[in-house]
Amino acid sequence: MKTEKQYFEEGQTIQTYMEDMSKLKDESFQVYNQFQLPDDGFSEQLKAFPVKFLIITEDWCGDAMMINPVIRKLAEAAGKETRVVLRDEDTDLIDRHLTNGSRSIPIVLILNEQGDLLGEWGPRAPEVQQIVDDYREQLPSKEDPDFKEKQKAMIQKLTRRYTEEPELWHYVYENFKGTLLVLDAKGEIE
Repeated sequence: MKTEKQYFEEGQTIQTYMEDMSKLKDESFQVYNQFQLPDDGFSEQLKAFPVKFLIITEDWCGDAMMINPVIRKLAEAAGKETRVVLRDEDTDLIDRHLTNGSRSIPIVLILNEQGDLLGEWGPRAPEVQQIVDDYREQLPSKEDPDFKEKQKAMIQKLTRRYTEEPELWHYVYENFKGTLLVLDAKGEIE
């Protein structure tokens, strides 16, 4: 079984991943080009953390389309190497990092300089999860003949919001930042 370190070493850079996206590329770059890091000093603080990031993702995922550019922007500002592995190419890694028993993505693995796992974040900030949950509550049951059509409309609505609402990007940033600060406060990051 491969370690997180091995997956990191074999992964592609987030820059290459985004350039090579075949789905949701324009939307992902729209977020990347428009998202501005808050002037809160965290990217400077993060420079001192001996960490790197490994993102488990897929380019068809709307959540990843919004989240990956936010993580990339922070990582670039802090000089943190960030690599990407595709969930569906090798499910062994995602199966170690399930969300409520599901292969939800993206998952950002936080590794130390030696490649050991310190923590993880994802697949959504709580505020974004609430939006998704609210939309899902409005869907008919999966047995309903209109389910697929209504689910498709929901995904389109979410994708539009993910692309156009900076507040959602900031939820991601703040929640990811909080995860890193908790790891640091616990002495996990050394």
